[in-house]
Amino acid sequence: QLQLAESGGGSAQPGGSLRLSCAVNGYTLDGYHVGWFRQVPGKEREGISCISSKDGSAHYDDSVKGRFTISMDNAKKASDLQMNGLKPEDTGVYYCAVNLWPLGPPLACSSQEYGYWGQGTQVTVSS
Repeated sequence: QLQLAESGGGSAQPGGSLRLSCAVNGYTLDGYHVGWFRQVPGKEREGISCISSKDGSAHYDDSVKGRFTISMDNAKKASDLQMNGLKPEDTGVYYCAVNLWPLGPPLACSSQEYGYWGQGTQVTVSS
């Protein structure tokens, strides 16, 4: 199966920045979508941002627009999530995910659209 690995999590103060990376082993993401999700205790996994490898189009949750930027490298083997202006409510476990079927579905950041998941990386924002 396709395997994903997140890195770059850690602790930051409000207003600080972190950069998360998602690396793919053994495959390229050509034709696939990559999504970044956040989960906190007691709540369902929430879509933060997603990007299409076909044309580079991206979606963002309203809560992170203007603060977070998603990207994909030219080799289509990694995705980054640059997080600026961090807020305490950004705290959670962040997951990278890839949709199950390439070349067809519209770009969406719903967890129901994704079938491959990394193990997650903790992000903690506090003063």
